Amino acid sequence: MMMDRITCILKDKEFNMYLKNNEELEEDRIFCHHDITHFLDVCRVATIINLERGLNIDKELIYATGLLHDIGRWVEYKIGKDHAIASAELAREILQRCGFTNVEIEQVDLAIRSHRNKEHVTDLSNILYEADKISRPCLSCKSKDKCKRFLNGEVYNFKY
Repeated sequence: MMMDRITCILKDKEFNMYLKNNEELEEDRIFCHHDITHFLDVCRVATIINLERGLNIDKELIYATGLLHDIGRWVEYKIGKDHAIASAELAREILQRCGFTNVEIEQVDLAIRSHRNKEHVTDLSNILYEADKISRPCLSCKSKDKCKRFLNGEVYNFKY
């Protein structure tokens, strides 16, 4: 299956500028980065969850959501705006340029806006939340003893 709209996102000038902004502002960050590796890991884990649960969510929708869910992280660093909201806002124009329908844009927007919440109203939102959490390379992280996830008592369980 060709994913032309995903290729469009990956080649989008603003997407790449936002990605670079994230990279520059996280250069000295000791915790997980919000980069293309993280985005693709989220896409792939969300796709696995979708297949395992038989949800039949369109793969392009999953990849669009995964690629764009943290694209506004740099906005949070710069002005303190919640990156989930900033990412959803920045994603809309990219999605429009890449040929997503208004219905699809609304679905992606909702999933991105709520990707940090534990409660979800859509399957897309739920699998984004789960994939974002379990796609992290915590097993090999050199900073996990300082990470708020583990300081709060969370235990790492490898799943994918």
